[in-house]
Amino acid sequence: MKRSIVALLIVLAAVAMPPSCRKSGPRLYTIGVLQLFESSTLVEARRGFVRALEDAGLRDGVNVRIDIRDGGGDPVKLQEHARDFVADGVDLIVPLSTQSLQAALITTSSIPIVFVSVANPYLTRAGVSSVDHLPNVTGVASTAPLREALALIKDALPQARRIGTLWTPSEINSGYYLDIVRAEAADFGFEIVTVPVSGPSDILLAAQILTNQNIDAVLPISDNTINAAFETVSQVANENRMPLFGGFLLAAKAGAAAAVGWDFFEMGMKAGRIALRIKAGERPAKIPFESMTEVRLILNLQAAGLQGLLLPEHLRRRADTILE
Repeated sequence: MKRSIVALLIVLAAVAMPPSCRKSGPRLYTIGVLQLFESSTLVEARRGFVRALEDAGLRDGVNVRIDIRDGGGDPVKLQEHARDFVADGVDLIVPLSTQSLQAALITTSSIPIVFVSVANPYLTRAGVSSVDHLPNVTGVASTAPLREALALIKDALPQARRIGTLWTPSEINSGYYLDIVRAEAADFGFEIVTVPVSGPSDILLAAQILTNQNIDAVLPISDNTINAAFETVSQVANENRMPLFGGFLLAAKAGAAAAVGWDFFEMGMKAGRIALRIKAGERPAKIPFESMTEVRLILNLQAAGLQGLLLPEHLRRRADTILE
């Protein structure tokens, strides 16, 4: 009888115990994915990251946990998510984009960080070189091939002189890219005309202002704000028969006549493979920052027609993909 009473008391105590104190099986290795908002490039990078894990036999909810947090475009919310990751004790943080990396760096110096889609990690003080960096940080830089983008415009529009661009002053990566474009432009005989945007709601008006600046073509700076609303820019370009070019591959699918850039899915795969090394016990401090090397070209013939641009045959032969 006494044994029955003791057993009953044990069961009752377990039921009364707070859920956080009950044993619910082995804890899964947890990866916190941090992003400012959803954009085509970040979706592809995240998809590639997850694929690398799956190729290694890791499945979300089965033998690993992937916790995706989106800031909805609010840097304050992004910082809150980063703090939540630290409080939750995640095993790895994966920031998608420069602002996400900044939020992660401010929040932790001990949890391993593998960044993806960061234009210049050195601007965030993540390191001073690919091998000399913060001990808990590594990842894949996504510095856009902007010289190649300017060369593309020269190829497609040999007579072009004034190139218009949109950029986002609040993003340090955007200012960094604008400096590169300005520095490289002289080699192609280009003058760069700029219109700043403060957020997604500004892009329509900014694009309209830009197309009225007596420009020959538009090459928006590839940043988080503008990339997420690139289709708005393409609508304005179509309405004004203004050739539109992109510094990231998916710009062609969003309405640019031609775009050069990196494969963000492949970029995510690279980051995923780094994450696997860290999960296996390798220290981030010993893993150099990686970068992309294969520049690809996509043409959108329908967009080119709407924008009054006849793409030369040699570009068509060189293109990796042609969208009809």
